[in-house]
Order: sequence, then structure tokens, then C-alpha cells
Amino acid sequence: MPKPSRFSLPPVPAVLLAIISVQGGAAIAKGLFPVVGAAGTASLRIGLSALMLLVAVRPRLGQLRAAQWRAVVPYGVALGAMNFLFYCALARVPLGLGVTLEFVGPLLVALAGSRRWLDVLWAVLAGAGIALIAPWGGHGIDVVGMLFALAAGGCWAVYIVLGGRVAEVLPGNTAVAVGMLFATLAVLPFGVASGQLRALTPRLLALGAALALLSSALPFTLEMQALKRLPTRTFSILMSLEPAAAALCGWFFLRERLSPGQWLAVLLVMAASAGATLTARKVLAATGGE
Repeated sequence: MPKPSRFSLPPVPAVLLAIISVQGGAAIAKGLFPVVGAAGTASLRIGLSALMLLVAVRPRLGQLRAAQWRAVVPYGVALGAMNFLFYCALARVPLGLGVTLEFVGPLLVALAGSRRWLDVLWAVLAGAGIALIAPWGGHGIDVVGMLFALAAGGCWAVYIVLGGRVAEVLPGNTAVAVGMLFATLAVLPFGVASGQLRALTPRLLALGAALALLSSALPFTLEMQALKRLPTRTFSILMSLEPAAAALCGWFFLRERLSPGQWLAVLLVMAASAGATLTARKVLAATGGE
């Protein structure tokens, strides 16, 4: 096991700080929506994240082989679509519920192909959580926002599968930096078409830089640091705390309050995610999330 560097955090606090960083960034994003919209905010976050990563990693694009391009381009597009759809969801639903619904994507990847009854239990728990969120009486959570969050979860599932393929042909840092570049190319046209990026000011640009740092650069660094010293299964179980962290950040930063039934939904999806991780034959650890 590699020795930690002098300035590195212990692995568990590093993962927890990464989770808080991502959800804090999402809270900043919601604050930008009234001015630059979901598409503009997604473009700002992904574009500045790509710039930071390209400067930090400095990938040699001219030396990439055809097979590497074929792997990294769809990976980047999936990354961009995941973030864009998640921000479209956040414009309509509370942060905690958006993350809870998005988590269905990686959960389905963990359960895919399983024929064990125990895994059926985790699927039922997740389904019960979604049922508690759904607006059966025509009131409550926004249906379109809910669909956006589930679509973001689907893109997260694709991102996980494609990430496994990219990892076979490219180093992790290079894959994320180049992938973020193509995520920007996929999302930026929507931001430009919205026309709201014209409202950018130096203050909003600074907030966008903080969003990029909190949502991508900092958590990615912390997660990579933790994964070097933490079993993948433990890492994945810790990541199951994200829906609760999102709900708490939504309450603290945005004054978003969930009903008891919605809190139960968050806990059910968390339990399903943690349970699927504990009983999985092979754990897929994927960073980057929303």
C-alpha cells in the first residue's frame, strides 16, 4: 500500500470532504440558475473544470491513438449529458431528491445481470424510495424535474460503463481531463443557445470558478487520493452517503425542507445502494458523479 504524502488527508475524511464539496458546489449552482439558467451554469461549470484539468494534467492530445479517441469521446459526452441533465433537474426539484433519483443509475449498474434474490431486495428498496418521491396525487415534486434526474442517473450508468473501458486505454487523470473537454463541447452549445451566458459578470465568473473547483477539481483530487489507500468496496459504501449529504446541504444552504416521506425515500435509496455494494461480486467505483 502506498504511503500517504505529507499533506494528504486520511482516506475516509477525504471521501467525506469530497462528498460535501460536490454538494456544496451543487448549492452554488442553484444560486446561479436565476441569472444564467441551468444550461449556462452547466456550461460554466464544465468549461472551467475542463480548463483547470487541462492546465493541471496537460494531456498530450496529439499522441492519443485512434482506440483511445474512440473510448474517451463518448465517455466525455456521457459526462457532459449527466451534468447538464442533473442541473436541469435541480432547477425544478430539491437538491436532496435530485441526487437521490440520480443515484438510481449507478445502483442499476451494480445490480445489472444479477440473478440473486438478495439483489431483488435492493431493487425493491430503491423502487420504494422512488415511489415515495413520485407525485401520485398530482402534487409535490415536479414530474419533469424528476424525469431529468432519472435521465441524469441513466447517463451516470453509461458514464460508469464507458469509464471502465476508458480506464483500460488511458491513465485516470488524462481520461478525465480529455473527457471533460468533450463534455464541454457537448454542453456549451446549449448554454450559448440559451442566451443567458451574456449576463456573465466578473462576480458570476468567480462563482463559476468556485463551482468548478468544488464540483470537479477538488473532489476528483480527494477521491483519487482516497482510492489509492481505501478498498473499492469501502469507498463505494461511503459514496452511498451522497443523497443524505445533498439533502442536508439543500437544507443548510438553500433552505430546502424535505417531508418525512421524502427523507424516508432518501434513506431507502441509500440503503439499497449500500446493500448492493456490500453484496456485489464486483464493485464498480466511479468518481465524477454530478
